[in-house]
Amino acid sequence: MLSWEFPPLVVGGIAPHVHGLAGALARAGHDVAVLTFHHPDAEDDALEDGVHVVRVRTDLPWLPEDQFVAGMATNNHHLVTALARLQDWVPDVVHAHDWLVAWAGNTLRTVWGCPLVATIHATERGRQGGHLPPGQPSAINSIEWWLTYQASQVIACSEFMRHEVVSGFNLPADKVHVVPNGVDPAPWAPPPGVQRTLDTDKPLVVTWGRVQYEKGFQTLVQALPEIRLAHPGIRVVVAGRGSYLEELRDLARRCGVDDAVEFPGFVPDEELQDLLHRAAAVVIPSLYEPFGIVALEALAAGAPLVAASSGGLAEVLDGTNAALLFPPGDAGALAGALRQLLRDPRAAKAQQRRGHQLVAQRYTWDAIAAATVPVYEAARH
Repeated sequence: MLSWEFPPLVVGGIAPHVHGLAGALARAGHDVAVLTFHHPDAEDDALEDGVHVVRVRTDLPWLPEDQFVAGMATNNHHLVTALARLQDWVPDVVHAHDWLVAWAGNTLRTVWGCPLVATIHATERGRQGGHLPPGQPSAINSIEWWLTYQASQVIACSEFMRHEVVSGFNLPADKVHVVPNGVDPAPWAPPPGVQRTLDTDKPLVVTWGRVQYEKGFQTLVQALPEIRLAHPGIRVVVAGRGSYLEELRDLARRCGVDDAVEFPGFVPDEELQDLLHRAAAVVIPSLYEPFGIVALEALAAGAPLVAASSGGLAEVLDGTNAALLFPPGDAGALAGALRQLLRDPRAAKAQQRRGHQLVAQRYTWDAIAAATVPVYEAARH
């Protein structure tokens, strides 16, 4: 597997996905290697949970930050040097996760003479709201198309994403398979014996992720003035970093709710899990969401959930009664759903139970690994 991020390097949802899938495949008896980028807090060559992890250094040549695509191409050249540490080990399949490792995936496919499988975790066209401005977005879209063209088989995390990939890149429908994201419930579950107390007088509302426009955090901020009429002591934590953070801070000031919103930046999993165990509600307000692994993490943590019915989120949650859904971008509807959740603790607890069952039945990494292996088999034949 090739991935530009892998724990402890965690930027978005790709790192936990590759980590969970690789570990589950290894538990199932497969021989798995992950090639990824260097992190100062991890060994460059290690066996982690049965997975051979090779991390490569990508320091040079230095390129300006605005040369992101060129920088990733350079980093991919470094990724190919991991061949030296794998020695004469040869895989049956190369699995590239997203466009950021497309070059290395295609090179190793050729060197090893084995098929390439590509997972498209999101598309640039989707992130841009269906448009492709000139410059970097158009370049990334081109690389995404090229990766799906070079791959023998393509994986999408939801039917929503499958349609986006098939139509956006003009692929044969039978080339693209739906395999959902997963979650390891154990680290997210509340500690044994801990009982959640839902404080409706001073409720804690938590949301997290990359702070980009498409994640919809602005909808939650815009809903807060109405929610505060019923819950004056409400406190909201928006955890994460991203290019939209300063605009979001400014919006909170203009809405008069900056005293109720905290922006702690990146929060490690342990701190995030503690927040979720204390939260009266988790809100996932994404305008664009290929899948929404954060929804699985919230459900595994036992947090009452309110989510936008966008893309893959709707597929995961609609009809399960494990969350309250609202139309993406509708601040009034979000305020209504959150107020409904906070005024009915008994319904919130029932929702939590259904969420726990949903994760356990459909979204463990062992189940996701079992669904991925047939795609590898199809690529080899």
